Parts: sequence; structure tokens; C-alpha cells
Amino acid sequence: MKSVIVLGAQWGDEGKGKIVDIYSEFADTIVRPTGGNNAGHTLVVKGEKFVFHLIPSGILHPGKKCVIANGVVIDPKVLLMEIDRLKERGYLKDDAQLKIGLLANIGTTARGIGPCYEDKIARVGIRACDLLRPESFAEKLRASLDVKNFLLKNYFGGEEVPFQATLDEYLAYGERLKSHLIDTSLFVNDEIAQGAKVLFEGAQGTLLDIDHGTYPFVTSSNTTAGGACTGSGVGPTRIGSVIGVSKAYATRVGGGPFPTELFDEVGQKIRDRGNEYGSTTGRPRRCGWFDAPVVRYANRLNGLAGVALTKLDVLSGLPSVKMCVAYEIDGVRREQVPLSLTEFEAAKPVYEQVEGWKEDISTAREYGDLPKAARKYVQMIEEVTAVEVSLVSVGPDRNQTILRKNPFRA
Repeated sequence: MKSVIVLGAQWGDEGKGKIVDIYSEFADTIVRPTGGNNAGHTLVVKGEKFVFHLIPSGILHPGKKCVIANGVVIDPKVLLMEIDRLKERGYLKDDAQLKIGLLANIGTTARGIGPCYEDKIARVGIRACDLLRPESFAEKLRASLDVKNFLLKNYFGGEEVPFQATLDEYLAYGERLKSHLIDTSLFVNDEIAQGAKVLFEGAQGTLLDIDHGTYPFVTSSNTTAGGACTGSGVGPTRIGSVIGVSKAYATRVGGGPFPTELFDEVGQKIRDRGNEYGSTTGRPRRCGWFDAPVVRYANRLNGLAGVALTKLDVLSGLPSVKMCVAYEIDGVRREQVPLSLTEFEAAKPVYEQVEGWKEDISTAREYGDLPKAARKYVQMIEEVTAVEVSLVSVGPDRNQTILRKNPFRA
């Protein structure tokens, strides 16, 4: 099997963009199966920074086919801005490089990912294929605005969304996007049948999954490996392996349980050194120690073949490093993530501590280049999660990576 899923093993923001960018070198086709433009993937290539919200990170590799599949909710305005910026910087020279699912849902308000998914599940959503049929789109848009404008005016005291201006705006988007719109499920399955190496780029993280995450502090889609199959229209038997991306510590944005959260100067140091501020919102992320039960949970839900460990360099210089290996809830040790939000919020981390390292590891390119203490920390992660660490990132740039195992050659 030559198909690999890369997804978040924590609460999102794990550095998936860089990992997908690295693995894209070995892939032929890169697929974004779920999520929307609320997700931001940041890459640094030769010192140049890129932030993607909808387009797969593999777009920076010439000749790679990139797919935005049906499970993604799309803001056409944001997507076209990304396309234009890429072209201005010398990328995406051929429109055929980017494929967009005809059945992807379209959002027409701000960054309303949640409301767009609500419309999708309520079976009143507008899909990309509707943009190619003006009469059908106009009918669906009018029906949608009748409801939305009533709510905007009577419940929120806001301005109504004008029908004609919105219709004209989005039909123009459809005209620009029509060369990209295809049956992406058919395309990706054909690619697999022809022997192509396909890389699926997950959005957010396992603990934000609508069914298995820390509900209600979750996103609106399935962020697990099963969600990647559903969103792309590719059967699970066609997937070869799943790689979970995890920081060497832990972060999360917004509310919800976070047992290892740090409120002291160490937490602020990690935040500043790791630049833990949202690439989409700019919000400071909550920072804490590595949480092994969370990654064990991600392993159970996704069947991880390996962990791509990011931002190990951020921990350099700390005299000691802690790792949560279990929780204590109501005086009882628990090895697994509790499903009850009340229990999760009451969980106290059980820590193990290892010696830190002072060396700058950003120039390490082989595993043996890492200080002994850093290697011991990586080994400890493998032991407590029961998952092999197949990649170690030691900096934001593409080349600041230790690739221990290529998932396409496993």
C-alpha cells in the first residue's frame, strides 16, 4: 500500500504542514480530506514562510498533484486568495496541479466553519458544483438567506446579507474555480489504482474530533483516520499507514481540559520559543508538558504506524523536562483519556521527569547528532506511547529534520 495519512495526534497545531511538506517529496498526490480555512498550516522553506488554510501543503513541490476533497468546507474567497498568492510567488503555474471536489461544501459568511457544517448536516448546504449552475445556485442561496437574514436581523441585530451582490460575487468565484472542479473521489482512487503514492493531509487534531474529542470543545468534522477516508471518498483498505504528528510538548487553543497546562515562566518560555501563536487567529496557545495518554488515545483511534515529533528544539536549555504518563482522577491512577469531560477536567497529571539538554540541536540531521538526554527523551516517548518516533523536527525549516523512517518505504 502506498497511501499514507498524516494527522494530528493532539489538539491540533502540531506542525502537520511541515511534515506533509517533507513527506510530499516522496508522494505523487497530496489530498486534503477534511476541515476548512479555520485550520492554518505554516511552512518555512529556505527561510521563506508560507501559511496555508485550504490548499494542501504539498503544493510547494513542483509537479505534485494536490486535491481538496469533498469533506472540506470551502470559502471560495479565501481559496482564490491563496491561489493568487501562490502564483505571485512563482508556484501553481499550472491550474491542473490543483483539483477541487465538486461536492465540497461552500461557506458564504466570514469564517463560519461551524455554521457551514451545520448547513451540510441539515442538508441545506451549498456545494461547489452548485456554483457552476447559476439557476440552481440562485435558488439555494435565496432559500439560505431567507433563514440567515431573519436570524441576523431579529436575533443578532446585524445587517442582512444582500442576495444579488452575493449571487454575483459567488458566481464569479465559480467561474474562476471551474477549471479545478472535478470528481475528486474518482481521481484519487484512479491515482491509487495506477500505483501513485498518495498522501492525505489531516486538519486539526485527534482530540478535536467531533465524535471522539473533548466534546463540546471540538471542531465540526472527524479529524481521525476514518474521517480522512470519508472526506476523500477512499476506502480504508486502500490506506497503507497512518502517521500521527505530535509536538515534543503539548498545546491547545481555546477552552477545554488540558491536564498538563503550565501557567508559570516555563510555560511562557515554551510559548515564546515555539512561537505558539495561531497562524490563523494569532491567539496565544496554551502550553504544557507532553501528555502520553493523549497520544496513546490517538494511537488507539487511528492505528498509528509512527509519530512525527515536532519542536524538540524548543525544549533545549531547560534543566529538566517532564512528561505526563498517566492521570490521577479522584485518587485513582488512570492510564487512558477519560471520556467524561468532568473527569477529564478533574484529571491531575502523573509526571516522570528526565534530565534536560543545553545544546542547540537545530543543526542535527541524524538521530545520533542529538545529545544523549534528548535521545533519552525521545526513547521515553516511544516507551510510554508504544509508538515509534519515525521523524524528529528540530526547527521550522524544511531541512531541519531527522527522518528516521520513510512511511512510503516502510
